Amino acid sequence: MEQREAAEPALKRTRDREPAARDEEQLVERLKSGDHQALEAIFRLHSNKVFQLAYKLTRDRTESEEVVQDVFLTVYQKVRGFRGGSRFSTWLYRLTVNAALGRLRRKKRSKEVSYEDFLPQFQPDGHHLERPVVDWSNDVETRSSGRELQDLLTRALNQLRPQDKAVVVLSDLEGLRDQEIAKTLGLSVAAVKTRLHRARLFLRGQLAVHLGYSPT
Repeated sequence: MEQREAAEPALKRTRDREPAARDEEQLVERLKSGDHQALEAIFRLHSNKVFQLAYKLTRDRTESEEVVQDVFLTVYQKVRGFRGGSRFSTWLYRLTVNAALGRLRRKKRSKEVSYEDFLPQFQPDGHHLERPVVDWSNDVETRSSGRELQDLLTRALNQLRPQDKAVVVLSDLEGLRDQEIAKTLGLSVAAVKTRLHRARLFLRGQLAVHLGYSPT
């Protein structure tokens, strides 16, 4: 009895998702046939999510609003090419990330930040170059306010290369699995793991330097 009661909420969530997925499939099919009301319905369903993802990548409201326009114009123009091999939301993620990254790449960056300056340095024998290695993680909350820490992480995130930034945003802020990120960005799963690991080390190194430590 207890097992059945515990399973009921999960079953209900599954049943709730199925009609939503079918409704979305129907909207996509209607849009393929030229139904403008279907486009409006899809816009209402997804525009806020598209804007939020674009803003996490660009950190600019105007740019994000233009990304939303670009994405749904592309949806209208290219929906007939969407074959349903992946979820519609995955396709939207891909369109949004591509549009946002295109805008990031067109922006002139005042100074290219070298990852190597903020990554751990090792000796030939594999030990850390900076000895002894200090655990500074407990200093984060005591020496930095929440706002200051957030600003630091935002600046560090903006210094990542556009595709690396997308990997971090999709993984750590959007909660996508490595396989989903790979499909969205057109990368292998191994490449996603490598980029994510290196970007996280860079962010951690930035935080360490801010606190006065070496990026070990």
